[in-house]
Amino acid sequence: MGELVEIVDSLENKVSKLLHKMELLHQANAKLKEELILAKEKNQLQQNAVNEWEEKYNSLKMANSMLGSNTNKTEAKLKINTLIRELDVCIAKLAD
Repeated sequence: MGELVEIVDSLENKVSKLLHKMELLHQANAKLKEELILAKEKNQLQQNAVNEWEEKYNSLKMANSMLGSNTNKTEAKLKINTLIRELDVCIAKLAD
């Protein structure tokens, strides 16, 4: 009978340790999920900043080419022609 009590006590002790480990793992998991959310938010903010800088860079590139810079002159001419065509279409639609 004494052996049975020892076995039960040992099992209770092991179950208690497992429950404690499980609780620690749940806490660690929650912390990691929170860190992941923060990392995703930071990544999104940085991606937005990159997009903003790319737009500014493209605008600056276009402005430089319009100011007579030899680089991207063809691109500027094509953009201007596209804008003129779009304006012509709008004027034609207004005239109808």
